[in-house]
Amino acid sequence: MLKKALLSIAMVTAAITLLFAASEVIEAASSPAAALTGQVSSQEEGRMEGVLVSAKREDSTVTTTVVSDAQGRYSFPSSKLEPGRYSLRIRAVGYELENSQPAEVTAEKTTELDLKLRKAQDLAAQLSNGEWLLSMPGTDEQKQGFLGCVGCHTVERIARSRYSAEEFVPLLKRMRNYAQGSTPLRPQVRPGAREPSQNQLQQMTKFAQYLSTINLSKVAKWEYPLKTLPRPKGNGTQVIITEYDLPRPVAMPHDAAIDAGGMIWYSDFGSQYLGKLDPKTAKVEEYAVPVAKPGAPVGALDLRFDPEGNVWLGMMYQGSIAKFDRKTEKFQTWSAPKFMENDEARLAMVDPAHINLDGKVWIGGDDEFRLDVKSGEWYRIDYSRGLPKNGPPADRLGSYGVISDSKNNFYGTNFGGQYIIRIDAKTLNVTPFPTPTPNSAPRRGHMDPQDRLWFAEYRGNMIGMFDTKIRAHARVGGSHRVDESLRRDFGQGWLRLDGRHEQRPGRAPEHQDGRVHRILTAADDQYSPRQHRQLSGPAGALDR
Repeated sequence: MLKKALLSIAMVTAAITLLFAASEVIEAASSPAAALTGQVSSQEEGRMEGVLVSAKREDSTVTTTVVSDAQGRYSFPSSKLEPGRYSLRIRAVGYELENSQPAEVTAEKTTELDLKLRKAQDLAAQLSNGEWLLSMPGTDEQKQGFLGCVGCHTVERIARSRYSAEEFVPLLKRMRNYAQGSTPLRPQVRPGAREPSQNQLQQMTKFAQYLSTINLSKVAKWEYPLKTLPRPKGNGTQVIITEYDLPRPVAMPHDAAIDAGGMIWYSDFGSQYLGKLDPKTAKVEEYAVPVAKPGAPVGALDLRFDPEGNVWLGMMYQGSIAKFDRKTEKFQTWSAPKFMENDEARLAMVDPAHINLDGKVWIGGDDEFRLDVKSGEWYRIDYSRGLPKNGPPADRLGSYGVISDSKNNFYGTNFGGQYIIRIDAKTLNVTPFPTPTPNSAPRRGHMDPQDRLWFAEYRGNMIGMFDTKIRAHARVGGSHRVDESLRRDFGQGWLRLDGRHEQRPGRAPEHQDGRVHRILTAADDQYSPRQHRQLSGPAGALDR
């Protein structure tokens, strides 16, 4: 189970990736007007399916990627490439491009350019975090510690190191004090950092001993075979990926959301910026977010819209939430009670989706709150309030994702356990609902227009749906189908790709080594909320 969950770890980079709706992709792929096309082949395999081919025009900030089909043919629709000179790159683990020559695209005719691949000289440099974890020997318990590493740097960085077990311990002690939103070039130290407890130190020492067996501290070359994941094939190749470079190389876009006008808004996990991207022109505007707590780590996580289209942010260790008024282009912030005295104050999530009903927003972090924005009154959620007698102990309840329904009732995803937690907006009573998968670690979620909560089971390797009206769970998958209303209601989908992030200063784009998981929709996929289906592919990749 851990291996499946680890494969879903997603590294956010300084480019945002847009995965167009399946219907648009299929229509574009079938168009005879191709701007650039050719055959991808190698001496070892002949014609190669599932090779990601990326094209970027000179002086452009946009990269477009297609995938070769079963005949090894890649094709860029003319609607995706303007005339100009394009540099090309490929992603096929174990291979590299033999001749990296530019392609000249014209408006008059299709450019033909075949691509020859050769075996990669350094396979290790191409492995994703998931492939490293598949390759490394050890138990799931031993590899559990990597979950605390990959938020800031790659597993490859550890595998190539030469630290002994004794040398790893002080490194682990130092890095445990780095906040989320850190990178190797820009670490952010949490204020009030403490020495590890005796039990924590024992765990660190044990993990350090394991790390010294999988790195290069005792050998010149890894003695375990490097394993790779298969390339996409079949329907998995029918995608077009568009990447947009952001103006700041150190940008760390975390959440991205589409507003009613088609603009893409994103939070920055490591800096005090809110960004807006026009996907048609690739123009980016960024707005400096006020610092609420000087000296504390900066950056924001959650990004949501209120009914008026204003943008709200969860500002993490700034201990605050922020509202950006679209009309005035000004910010307003609210800070958690006693946040200046609390070094660990962290507000990650905010849901203002139904603030129009009662003037209140739900907030999640180290504690969960309901805030009355007019009075400034903060109510700290009491998980014991109204808890059923046969329910779990209140101290085992907590919410990572914070979502409201159409009546502004609270629904929390219990990342540390297995519950969807409902809090009544009027009585504030708590009702937990266990997920079908034990210890599933529900993480992030979204409420659809039918008041159905869709969420990722981080450890369950599933996508779950909780019908808040009848209060029943469903899991969807296996057939790669979900309810047609998902596509009808949400249209385009934003997915994050697995990737490495150390190819240029800051958090640079690296998801050329990523894999796309596409959700197909079908109108005939009607099911009872109590029917269970599995969705292949790691659920966590959809929502970190």
